[in-house]
Amino acid sequence: MAEEEVSYATVKFKKKKHSTKVKKEETVYDEVEVKMSKGENEAKEKTPDTNDKTSDRTMSRHRHYKQLACCLGIICVMLVLGIIAVTVYQKNQELEKKNEELETEKKNLKEIIEQMTTRRDELNVSRAQWSIDAYCPKEKNSNNRKCNACQAGWLYFEPSCYVVHNAERAEWKTWEEARENCRGKSSDLAVVINEEEKKNVSKNSWKDNENKRYWIGLRVEDGKWKWLDGRNLTDSSWMNQPPSDGHCAISVQDEGFKSVRCDETNPWICNKKALSV
Repeated sequence: MAEEEVSYATVKFKKKKHSTKVKKEETVYDEVEVKMSKGENEAKEKTPDTNDKTSDRTMSRHRHYKQLACCLGIICVMLVLGIIAVTVYQKNQELEKKNEELETEKKNLKEIIEQMTTRRDELNVSRAQWSIDAYCPKEKNSNNRKCNACQAGWLYFEPSCYVVHNAERAEWKTWEEARENCRGKSSDLAVVINEEEKKNVSKNSWKDNENKRYWIGLRVEDGKWKWLDGRNLTDSSWMNQPPSDGHCAISVQDEGFKSVRCDETNPWICNKKALSV
């Protein structure tokens, strides 16, 4: 236990002479001497050493805190670097996987293109052979070929070739359907260039027991008669006027052109450019 400190004080009193007339006695404290005990002196002497020890302990704690903070900082940096390294590794793995997928897709596309090219070449050869056979058939009992401006079954009238589809009534088509059929034959619905060609088409709207009306490549667009090659019909004597939306033209044998609704069904005439032979 700490040594108990006791302070001793000595008080000395001195009396002054009083006259006989003084009515009240006064006490004066002249001197107060305070003496400190031995324990208190020793405490004062020991205080500087205690403060030095406390200061040393404080500084030691500060050093420990700094070292701890430094260690924690290093650990945080290492964790961050580790996270970055793992992230970069994962990204690299994903990129490598994506590259492999792209390479596989590229290889597949290359194979598809090669197959398409082969098929196209085969188709071109087949078409070429068909064209030769269609336009330049072999003569009977001979390997010699004679080429014609139109393929077999088509009628030549300069500068075009025509074919008429005299199908059964159940197979008649609307104007749009008939046009699709002509396109499948590398042609289109018949387009007339001049009066002479018009007369030939009208005259040769080839006979049919049930019908003498055939779709041609003329219809109403924006209130005007227009051919499929983009030309407007300029001769009003060729077609009854005024035109109505949803109407298309038919060629009637020996009667010329007439307007009917495009959703009716009729046989049709296709034409395409003749070959120069």
